[in-house]
Amino acid sequence: MSLSADQTVEVLRAAGEPTRLRVLSLLAGEELSVMELSRILEQSQPRVSRHLKLMAEAGLIERFPDGARVFYRLSSDLLARRLIDTVLDLLDTSEGEADDRRLEEVRREREAAAGAYFERIAPQWDRMRSLYVCESAVEAAILKAAGEGPFERIVDLGTGSGRMLTLLGGRARMSIGLDLSQNMLNLARANVTRAGLDKIELRHGDIFSTRLPKQSADLVMVHQVLHYLADPASAVAEASRLVAPGGRLIIVDFAPHKLEHLREEHQHRRLGFADDEVKHWLASAGLQPSAPIVLPPDVEGLTVSIWTADRPAAARADAA
Repeated sequence: MSLSADQTVEVLRAAGEPTRLRVLSLLAGEELSVMELSRILEQSQPRVSRHLKLMAEAGLIERFPDGARVFYRLSSDLLARRLIDTVLDLLDTSEGEADDRRLEEVRREREAAAGAYFERIAPQWDRMRSLYVCESAVEAAILKAAGEGPFERIVDLGTGSGRMLTLLGGRARMSIGLDLSQNMLNLARANVTRAGLDKIELRHGDIFSTRLPKQSADLVMVHQVLHYLADPASAVAEASRLVAPGGRLIIVDFAPHKLEHLREEHQHRRLGFADDEVKHWLASAGLQPSAPIVLPPDVEGLTVSIWTADRPAAARADAA
């Protein structure tokens, strides 16, 4: 496939303005909201929104509302991404240094707010989760989705209090839990010890860059983590990278909802995920998604979705 001359001119015209090139460069790193882009670019939100509208209409970027906010990301169209990558490769990176500094400030503030939240609520983590959904029903569904095992290695990304490790660790010869919060890791260590599990390794680690070998786990868990992340698609890609041939990835998170207060009170970045969005991420990472399990709340609250995806047993790992 290729672009016609008219299409190419239209796309280049949409990108051909300094602010728009700055936006494309920023979105190449992660999804950002209009408010965040306005702050980084030091321009008014109406002005930034006009640039975003033109680029979205040209197919350079994608707009997706999430509750009361609107986020933007680079187009998932392969031809558009090829053109964007070519243009960005030609740019003088030094011209974007100020934008990069302000983006880093936004990231630090976002991470500090999320980190303070996690540190504050670590001792009550499991109790807080139970306020949203019926944990016993969710965990029963997770056990069914995981299967009996035995597993060679389980990896739990964003392990939190270690609940998934205590739930599934008895079915594995070895388990690894990663989290960025030392308070959470300390809580997980106490819970794992209390459960009598001794073949579990807990590490301070980043879900976006786990530094674990490619295709090294036959079960990978991402439990109630994605809605906190600025770039959930990248987290799914990294989790998928770890799945061994014949292995499975299980993602547990909320279906789309409108409880806007969870952003400010509990640092939720995204208000749930649509099935098509998650399935696209999984398929793009080379996994075969299955139909999701949907668990609506017994009373008013949040619906939990469980997405599973497998790597074909015939697949072979490339060099890590």
